[in-house]
Formats: sequence, C-alpha cells, structure tokens
Amino acid sequence: LCDLMKDFLATFKNDTWVMPYLRKYKKLLALTLFLGLMTFFCGSALMFNSGYLISKAARHPYNILMIYVPIVLTRAFGIGRPAFRYAERITSHNWVLRIVSDFRKKLYQSVAKHAVAIRQNFQTGDVLSILADDIDHIENLYLRTVFPTVIAWLMTLVIVIGLGYFSWWFGLLMLLMLGLVVVIMPLWSVLLNGARESRSRQIQQGFYTQLTDSVMGLGDWLIAGRQTDFYERQTQPIEAIAALRKQDHRFQWWRDFTIQIIFGVICLALLIWSSFYWTTNAASSNWIAAFVLSVFPLVDAMQSVSQGVSEWPSYQRSIKRVNALDTTPEDEHDQTVLTEPFQVLRIADLDFKYAEGGHAIFDGLNLTLKAGEKLALLGPSGTGKSTLLKLILGDLTPDSGTVQLNDVPITRLQNERAQLFGVLDQQPYLFNTTIMNNVRMGNLQATDEQVKAALAAVELAPLIDTLPDGYETVVEEGGARFSGGERQRLALARILLQDAPIIILDEPTVSLDPITEAHLLTTVFRVLHDKTILWVTHHLAGVNHVDQVRFLEDGQFDMAGTPSELYANAPRFKRLYDLDQGRDDANNDR
Repeated sequence: LCDLMKDFLATFKNDTWVMPYLRKYKKLLALTLFLGLMTFFCGSALMFNSGYLISKAARHPYNILMIYVPIVLTRAFGIGRPAFRYAERITSHNWVLRIVSDFRKKLYQSVAKHAVAIRQNFQTGDVLSILADDIDHIENLYLRTVFPTVIAWLMTLVIVIGLGYFSWWFGLLMLLMLGLVVVIMPLWSVLLNGARESRSRQIQQGFYTQLTDSVMGLGDWLIAGRQTDFYERQTQPIEAIAALRKQDHRFQWWRDFTIQIIFGVICLALLIWSSFYWTTNAASSNWIAAFVLSVFPLVDAMQSVSQGVSEWPSYQRSIKRVNALDTTPEDEHDQTVLTEPFQVLRIADLDFKYAEGGHAIFDGLNLTLKAGEKLALLGPSGTGKSTLLKLILGDLTPDSGTVQLNDVPITRLQNERAQLFGVLDQQPYLFNTTIMNNVRMGNLQATDEQVKAALAAVELAPLIDTLPDGYETVVEEGGARFSGGERQRLALARILLQDAPIIILDEPTVSLDPITEAHLLTTVFRVLHDKTILWVTHHLAGVNHVDQVRFLEDGQFDMAGTPSELYANAPRFKRLYDLDQGRDDANNDR
C-alpha cells in the first residue's frame, strides 16, 4: 500500500494535465461535488422520511396533521433527488467538456510542434491509440473515479457524524464498516484487478499497432497466400483480451457481492442499534424503519467507487504519457517574417545527430541555393537526405550551424512556413472530399477558375472532364479513386495554388513506373519553372531538369556540380547515369 501511494503521488508530482484544471475550474468542481452529494442525500433522506411516515401512519394518528410534515418532506426529497441528479449530470459533463476542450487544444499544439519527432518515435497505430485513448482515460478519471469517490467519502463523513451525534461508539462502528466499502475494497480492487486491466490495455494498444501494419500490408499477405496466418495473428490478442475480461467480470461479481453483504450487515446493525436506542417509548419506535431504510440508496453511491478506482492503472499510464509530451508554447516573440522576396537558402557548418553520443548525420555541412535554382540531392539510403529536409523546414534543430533564408534563421520563420515552402513527397495525402476542395487547400481564397487553371496546368483537365461528376468528383480517402501519378498531379496542383517560392520534392516518383515518372517530372519542372526546387531522389532519371547535383554521403557532399560537368568529370556519376538511362531504355523498349 505504501508503494501504491508513493506511485500515486509521483504521478502528480510534475503533472501539467490533471491538477492544473482542478484549480482552474475549482468553483465548477465544488458545485459538481455539492450537487452529487445532494443527489444521494435526497435519496437517503427520502427513504429515511418514508420509513418514518410508514411507521407513523401505521399507528393510526388521531389527527392528519401529525403526518403532514413527513408527507411534505417525502414530496420534497422525491422531487429533489432527480432534480439534483439532473443538475449534477449537466454540471459534471460541463466540467469535463471544458477540460477535454483544453486537453485537445493542448495535445494538438504538442503534436503540431513536434509532428516529425512523434512520427519517428511512434507507429501509426501508436499515434491513433494516444489520440483515441489517453484523453478519454483522463476524462473518465473525473467521471468514474474522482467524482464518485469524493462524493462517497463526503457521504460517509455525513453519516458517521450524524450517527455519532446519537451514539459515538456506533458512529465509529459505521466508520469502520463504511471504510471497508469506500477505502479497503477500492484498494483491494487496485491491487488484484488493476494489473489485469493494465495488461489488457497493453495488449489492446499493441493490437492497434499490429492491425494497422497488417491492414497496410494486406496485399502482401494475400499475394503470399497467408490468409490463415493473417487471421490468427489478429485473433490471438483478441482471445487474450477476452480471457482477461472474463477474469475481470468474475472478480467484479465477487467484489460487488461482498459489498452487498457488508451493506446487509450495516442494515442489521442499524436495526439492532435502533431497536435499543429508539424504543424508550411508542413514539420513538417510528425511527427504527427510517434509519434502516436510509441505507439502501447509499449502495449505488459507494459500490461504484471500487470499479472506478480499479481503473487507475490505465488512467495513470495515460497521465504519464501526456505529461511526457512537450507542451511548452512556441515563443511568438521570437518569430518574424521575410521583409523581402526570397533570395537565398544558406546552410552553414551544419552538425546534427539524433541522440547524444550517437552517429553524426552531418558534420560541418554547407549548401547555398539561390532563388530560382534547381538542386537534385542524391545519396544512398540512410545518409540523411530526409533529415536535411526536416532541418531546412525547421522540424528539427541542428546541434550547431545555421539554416537561414535571406540571413534569417529558419526557426524564426515558422509562422510563415506555409508561405515559404511547398512540399511534394512520396505519398501526398488527399482527403475524402471533392477534387476542388482537395486542390483548394493550397489556397483557401482561390476562386474556382484558379483551381481549374492549376488542374489544367498539371494536365488533369482532360481526365476530369471524362468523370461523371467532373470537378466535384470525390477522390475517396487517401485519393484511392486515382492512380499514383494522378494523385501526385493533384498534389502538384495544390502546390501551384499555394505559390510558395521554395518547393521541396521528397522522392515524389519513387512508386511510379518509369514512363509515368518521366511524364510527371517533365510536368513538375515545367509548371514550377520559376520556383526554387530542392529535389531528393534515389536515382538520376530526369536529372537534366536541374541546375546542380549534390551527392550526400558520410555527412558531406561527395560530388557537386551541374549534370553535364559531373557526367564529363565524375566517372561514378557517369556510370550511375548510364545505368539509369539503360534501365529506362530497356523499359521503354518493352
């Protein structure tokens, strides 16, 4: 138990997600707890008053006014219970929705700030799990654990003080017995069932990641004829989760049954105590049924505490994970804008490595790219081509050295990033909406004529004219309605509308056949002829479109020059170029 309390306190020691909102909305929290307390107070008071009224009426009062007050109180508590319940539900959900709104904004800011790092450190399924589960867990922490537990403790305090007023030793007895329900049983649930719940969540999160990977590679499973293996791979974690949940349900049944037994003992104790305390005269015996019946509404209030507390391990993991996210706001005062049109991109003495003591990706790298120039960046896989792009965009920060536009550090231009850079990568994402809407995302103020002009420039107008819905055709999720080359052209049209001065091409033709690749590259460099282009590619097809070529290897540029210079003076470049041309010629002959 000591370790459990230490772990609980350690979770909130440096918390920036849960405790700050308890203080921020403390008045609304106090109102929620008050309404919850009044809900169960009215329920218990209703039964208490009803027990007294029934006993009093059974003795045939000689005057109806003798039971008029209990009748009025019965109506008052009968109306008060659902009224307070309704108000408590509205208030508690108002509290939670306010917090969730703040949570989602805070999570979005963190994800947006470190989008690249998150994508490197988590698989797609992990990211989905974080976004889907963690906020939901923190929300349930309030609704299912904090609110019921605090209300149950307040009710226990009221009951013990009330009974202690009549008999201090019986008040202590009730404290002991109710303490079993609101303290001991919840701790027992955490110790015995918490680990099982935590294990179930771990399997479920692993299942999300595994399922995402399997679905993305579904074609490979089918081609390999391993449909049975695919099915078994998904059913194993499902069966493991089902077994854990079966054990959990069995435990919950026995726990709830034990709580019912404890309340049965409490009722019996109240019956015995009241039969001695309230039988001094005939009138006082009416209170016996009142005290006994008042216990029954408390079962719902206190029984839910154990289940809510038993889910703490899941909530704790979510709290730790979101607190690990960097939510420090960007320093808006450090941001600026380019006061003149883009002139030059300059990288000077750039050093970078992903982890302290790790392998250096770049060591004193230098590069200058002037406005209007076209640069092809080549190199083997793992040499840092994509990393260099992230440094240029400002997604990563160099260990030393600078990345500047017009002598302004790129870190100070992040608010202007969309106006400076257009990016066309291997798999541009298209949304499940119309062609017009997808392309207009490059410039939300663009007119229909401008969107259509961009689509015509990338040679998609003839294709769109053949579609039944024309420009209102839904591209489907991820652009599934179109081929790879057509998706790239749609993304290129979006970049045209964006009209940024610097265009980054991150291997946009890697998944295309040679003929489609050649046509797309011709289109790209034709429509972007007035832009500055940094093109990352893995081979030399279409390299004649650029002004200069750089080979990146071992953290430095191994070869640099124009395509014609390198072909004449660099045997390695000539060999690679001839191989690419030979491959293309062979494919064209076929």
